[in-house]
Amino acid sequence: MSHNLSKDTPAPQPGPQVFKGYVATVTLYTDRAEIKRKLMGKMTGARDSVTPLRNVIKVLSKEPTRLMNGYVQLATEQDRGRLVVATAEAEKAIANNSRTVMFTWKQRETYAACLAAVTAAIHAEGGNPFG
Repeated sequence: MSHNLSKDTPAPQPGPQVFKGYVATVTLYTDRAEIKRKLMGKMTGARDSVTPLRNVIKVLSKEPTRLMNGYVQLATEQDRGRLVVATAEAEKAIANNSRTVMFTWKQRETYAACLAAVTAAIHAEGGNPFG
């Protein structure tokens, strides 16, 4: 059996990365992020979502602490007005956003891995994850 070592062979594509947050799971592909929520996660108004990485204008994040959950949000043009306000209402809007995944203190390693992967994927897609 011979191996094809020609340059015409496409490089294998990495599989999707999966990060389980609090009542939601992010599946990160090379071109998009899919967020699936459990029923309890949908109670706040957030829904399942598919966000093309090219549409992300900024990645918002907050590290989880023992007292407060953290989050990773893929902000798009729809979120632009909310990016300038830093109040309790803005925090509530972030938590209820369909492109936000919350992480508990016990999930802080998953939070860090998710944030790093999302940031790298957006950068690889040609975007600027830091706005």
